[in-house]
Amino acid sequence: MSTHDDSTEALPGERGRHVRTVVLAAVADVACVVALTLGGYRAHDEGSAFSVTLRIAWPFLTGLVLGWLLVRAWRRPTAAWPTGVIVWGCTWAGGIGLRAATGQGIDPAFQLVSFGFLAFTVVGWRGVVSLIEVLSPRERRRRAAALRGTPRR
Repeated sequence: MSTHDDSTEALPGERGRHVRTVVLAAVADVACVVALTLGGYRAHDEGSAFSVTLRIAWPFLTGLVLGWLLVRAWRRPTAAWPTGVIVWGCTWAGGIGLRAATGQGIDPAFQLVSFGFLAFTVVGWRGVVSLIEVLSPRERRRRAAALRGTPRR
């Protein structure tokens, strides 16, 4: 007699996909912050790339972590609303706040550039993912079946 339970077979696969999605979402968000900081490094070209990037990035990365915890981003990591918007807001506000608290520059131009760049990237990649999901043939079939009242298989 087998101890393997076929009724729970799909659950580990779904959990694995979700974990992979969470990890990829976190990596994408960190990449957005790193891209912002590399732009800052290129604009000012001061010191070693690693130390300048780290100095610019840590306040925003701290804000990013705060946003993930606040919205519990691991639950719906690819949702533009509310996940993306809250993560973006916390990343930007936390980054600017920590930069101000630690004596780093918070020039108004930098505030505007970082605000727009992080909005475009942190919320933007989630919007692209959502659009791809909505346009996928599988999702279109599911929505059509729901409109017809056909039970989901």
